[in-house]
Amino acid sequence: MAETLIPDRRDWKTARAALRTLLRNGDDTTQVFVIMRALNAGNGKRNYARLVRSFEGGEIAFAQIELADTLSDPAYIASFKPGTVGAAYRDFLAATGYSAMGLAEVSNLDKAEVPMRHPYAWFGRRIRDTHDIWHTLTGYKADETLGEACLVAFSYAQVGGLGWAFIAVGAALKSIVVTKRLAFARAVWEGYRSGRRAAWLAGEDYPALLNEPIAAARTRLNIGEPIAYRRAQATLGALASYASPVNAPA
Repeated sequence: MAETLIPDRRDWKTARAALRTLLRNGDDTTQVFVIMRALNAGNGKRNYARLVRSFEGGEIAFAQIELADTLSDPAYIASFKPGTVGAAYRDFLAATGYSAMGLAEVSNLDKAEVPMRHPYAWFGRRIRDTHDIWHTLTGYKADETLGEACLVAFSYAQVGGLGWAFIAVGAALKSIVVTKRLAFARAVWEGYRSGRRAAWLAGEDYPALLNEPIAAARTRLNIGEPIAYRRAQATLGALASYASPVNAPA
């Protein structure tokens, strides 16, 4: 009988240990992906099934493009016209120094993930590789703990997976202890609600989306202005980037 390589059970012991490590050292980004692997069991299967229910999603799944490769091509990134999602993503990469391939590498620094050509594994990589495009669309900063926590909550609303929820709740609870205020937690809750209202980003045709004017894309996808997030940034100032269980991968 073939060995099962796609986990189908949640590993709460590993997730709790990883979260404790992350709470002690917010720069240990590897623990984020340990938590994801431990708690997101079955998530790829459910989301892949949703993707292939539509004709367009079926085409995307059949093509199985590895977006980390595409998004790491300098000529491709340079090709986007001003005002498009792709141009905003290009500006994001330039400002942060991040890259799609860098995110792919940091996601498996512990070498726990076995690369495989499997539909569910491919879908997981698709979510990982579009993470910074979601930052660009939502306006949540990636080099700031508050922005990362909000996008984690947004991502949980979009694709499920208890790993996202575990990290978002951990960040929100720690923020209350550190800041003695609720502004951070309210912004995280807003991120979740925004993810619930928005169109399903995992099903988007990303080559087409990247060439779309960003204002039109946000309207079409029902991604509104993050009011509580902006308020928390102004209220907390430097505390918006305190060391927490969420730090942007380089």
